[in-house]
Amino acid sequence: MAQITAALVKELRDKTSAGMMDCKKALTECDGDLEAAIDWLRKKGIAKADKKAGRVAAEGLVALALDGTTGALVEVNSETDFVARNEEFQGAVAEISKLALGVDDVDGLKAAQTAAGVNVADHLTNLVGKIGENMSLRRSDKQSVSQGVVAGYIHNSVVEKMGKIGVLVALESSADADKLNELGRKIAMHIAATNPLALSVDDLDPAVVAKEREMLAAEARESGKPENIVEKMVDGRMTKFFKESVLTTQMFVMDPDRSIAQVLEDESKSLGAEVKLTGYSRMELGEGIEKKEEDFAAEVAAAVASS
Repeated sequence: MAQITAALVKELRDKTSAGMMDCKKALTECDGDLEAAIDWLRKKGIAKADKKAGRVAAEGLVALALDGTTGALVEVNSETDFVARNEEFQGAVAEISKLALGVDDVDGLKAAQTAAGVNVADHLTNLVGKIGENMSLRRSDKQSVSQGVVAGYIHNSVVEKMGKIGVLVALESSADADKLNELGRKIAMHIAATNPLALSVDDLDPAVVAKEREMLAAEARESGKPENIVEKMVDGRMTKFFKESVLTTQMFVMDPDRSIAQVLEDESKSLGAEVKLTGYSRMELGEGIEKKEEDFAAEVAAAVASS
């Protein structure tokens, strides 16, 4: 049996950030073999992660990465907001967002190699073992232009480029990049506030449009008016729905007298080059995740009853 020295335990701890007793046990199990002990701890971390994988992770961070004509957003979830303020977690999320610039989808991102030499999926699994909470890379999105800028904005920022809501705005143009970034950031702030359903009417999900028309028709028929009048009422209300739900027809929150389309037209004239909004992405932390409601009073009562 190899001698497990304090220096060897410290070296393993420095390499893995695992607890001292875990390091000592790993070295004992592996007869002092440092590399085998690293693998042993990693497997232990994976085992811990498996136990935590069923827990709902709806907190975490949305992170933004920008590189001129390309921008990326990622959502990495944790169980509690406390972990979102952990510097190691934030560092991992920042690295993942930068890696997202070079891949096409979330599966590609999970397979991307981190600076630590492991893929993103394994990197998060290792963090679960160290930090003690379930984590997941939920989604990623990317915008690119051939000429112009992709601007970004983070709302409710926790640290730089990370927070609760992230937005990307892709502006295709030959105009000055700094001015385009300024314009793009303002439009991104608008998107964060209004959460449009689509860039244009043509981009709206047909199922969403059909459902809205059906609901408006049912409301209009309650008035008792003839069907031909009902149809006209629905058409008028759908026009209002499009104006409020589609980005280009929404009124700009910083200048309610102009629509986003009018802002783009005016800025094109001002900058001396056409500015075309080719796409946007908006990502809000935890949207669509069903959070478990904890009833602590009931849990305590149940525990008392069973004791």
